[in-house]
Amino acid sequence: MDAARLSEPRRRLIPIESRAGSGEMSVLDFGDPGRPVDVVFVHANGFNARTYRTILAPLAAGLRIVAPDLRGHGTTPLPAHQPGRLSWRPFRDDLLGLLEALNGPPVTLAGHSMGGAVALLAAARAKERVASLALFDPVMWGKAGVALAHLPWSAALARARAPIAAAAARRRSVFESKAAALASYTGRGAFKGWPEAMVADYVADGFREREDGSVELTCRPDWEALNYSTHAHDPYAALRRYGGPAIILKGVRNSTCRIEDPDAFQRRHPNATVRVVEGGDHFFPMKQPELVREVLAEAAGS
Repeated sequence: MDAARLSEPRRRLIPIESRAGSGEMSVLDFGDPGRPVDVVFVHANGFNARTYRTILAPLAAGLRIVAPDLRGHGTTPLPAHQPGRLSWRPFRDDLLGLLEALNGPPVTLAGHSMGGAVALLAAARAKERVASLALFDPVMWGKAGVALAHLPWSAALARARAPIAAAAARRRSVFESKAAALASYTGRGAFKGWPEAMVADYVADGFREREDGSVELTCRPDWEALNYSTHAHDPYAALRRYGGPAIILKGVRNSTCRIEDPDAFQRRHPNATVRVVEGGDHFFPMKQPELVREVLAEAAGS
């Protein structure tokens, strides 16, 4: 098949069975539809699969990649109303449902930030469906942070006091148009240093039209804030339970991957390789897409 045509992803709605509530998950499907899926790539909190299109599309000539929109994000219609939720296990359960629906050979499970942590949690529960992990600045707090997050009052405290959760809750959710949203985001805040095409891709699926002609965020600010404050899960226990090959890349600035001593970590988790992205921050995938592509190809054995 023609490589240029393969680089444009197909939008699919895939029915899934999930303990979090069954329904359909929207995915972008890159590469030859006649071959099994090689990689499943999961986006960060507040973003969507299309945000990573320019990173993933160049791999489509040699790999088939499925990138889902998580519940409450992008174009996935799964309902995002889970009062009392304390962890990211519902996202894990949805991802497990997607792996079951794909029903192919073991895949490389990959993700950025929250997506990396969700991929890790899923790998621990579906080892037979995961050949390897490729995690890009996954959210892995220190051991004390993980313990704190399991306390019953932790989520409420984080919603009230954590700066990132409070900032997400205050996000402007409505713009007069997608063009206005793009102009507001480009070169600013978390989007500083991103290629403009990547910001445009985020906006394309990150907003939906309203009846009055304006647009609103597909990931509601309260949902994004909830995700920033619900961490009652243990990524370290998940990594031990998974036991398979894992590549973990972490930034050096504003990183959510709190592996302070990679050598000591690798002695405790010999299945994992930790690499520090020199000069990289939490959004190094957006600024160094070639590095992400190299690691994905390596993890998938391409």
